[in-house]
Amino acid sequence: MTKLIGYARVSTRQQSTDRQQADLLAAGVRRDDLHVDHGVSGARASRPQFDRALRALIDGDTLVITTLDRLGR
Repeated sequence: MTKLIGYARVSTRQQSTDRQQADLLAAGVRRDDLHVDHGVSGARASRPQFDRALRALIDGDTLVITTLDRLGR
């Protein structure tokens, strides 16, 4: 069975991922399959939750993001 794996990110700890998370959940991502990085720039090589999201993917799964800039710069 294929899954939707969600990823949300904000660049500063003062920003909120609430809207991104709500959009991902509305798109069908289960809360257990949602990975969120707080205060992590898209230009950084190390994004711990993004790395976890990629490791969670298996053949046929889909990585879901709200906008392309959440993946990186």
